[in-house]
Amino acid sequence: MAEDCPPNEVFALLDDEYARSLLLATSHEPMTAPELSNQCEMSKSTVYRRLNKLEECNLVTAVHVPDPDGNHTKQYEAQLDELVVSLTEGEFELNLQTTTRTQEFADAFTNLWEGL
Repeated sequence: MAEDCPPNEVFALLDDEYARSLLLATSHEPMTAPELSNQCEMSKSTVYRRLNKLEECNLVTAVHVPDPDGNHTKQYEAQLDELVVSLTEGEFELNLQTTTRTQEFADAFTNLWEGL
């Protein structure tokens, strides 16, 4: 969670135009780094650097997806649904709310199963 990531790092990431673009793109659907490079019009090295920082703060997650040729591709998905910042006793506190598509599908399946 973002609790492990210092607030100043989260703020810096959200202030970064490239990191915000990657978060927006991966909030629609999981994408590979090359796909993100094309869609967000940035170099692959910039994409990888920002994705590493976003992963460290748990704002994106990476999933290995098998290719038809037997290799694996890494797809990235945004984890940030809501970020609440509060200032308490002179310190910033971050509360990150996340819902992955996997959780959404699992909840939908559970609701369907329980409704039978």
